[in-house]
Amino acid sequence: MTSAPGLRHAFAALVSTLLLPAALAQQAMPLTELSAGMYRIEAEVAHTPQSRQTGLMNRRMMPAQRGMVFVFPQAARHCMWMKNTFIPLSVAFIDEDGRILNIADMTPHSEQSHCAADAARYALEMNRGWFADKGLGAGARIRGLDRLPAPQ
Repeated sequence: MTSAPGLRHAFAALVSTLLLPAALAQQAMPLTELSAGMYRIEAEVAHTPQSRQTGLMNRRMMPAQRGMVFVFPQAARHCMWMKNTFIPLSVAFIDEDGRILNIADMTPHSEQSHCAADAARYALEMNRGWFADKGLGAGARIRGLDRLPAPQ
C-alpha cells in the first residue's frame, strides 16, 4: 500500500516526465527584441523545423510584451494553426521588408488554417488582440527582423 505522500511524489514525477520535453524545447528557443511603432516585443525565435512545428504549443500563458517570431526559409503563403495551443493568439504575417501583410485571430485547439495574404518570410504570434490594441495592422512595420538567426 502506498501512502498519500508517496502517491503525491509518484504523481509529481510522472507529470515532470511528461512536461520536461516541452519545457526543454521551449527553453531552448533564443530571445530577441523586436519593435512595432513605439512598442517593444520580447520574441522567442522559432527558426528550426522543430521549433516552428512546436511553436507555442502546451503553454498556458504568455506575458503581455512576449511573443514568438517564426523565421521561414523562404517567403511563401505560410499558414498557421493552433493544435495543442492553449493561449488565444493573433498572428501577423510579415514580408521580407518587415511589413505586416495581414493579421489573423486564432482560437485555441483549432486546426483551422490561417494563411498569409501574400508571400511572408516571418510570422509573429502575440496574445490575441495585441496588434489591434496597439493600432497595428496591414502595412505597419516590425523592426529588428534583420538581427534574427538564419532559418534552418
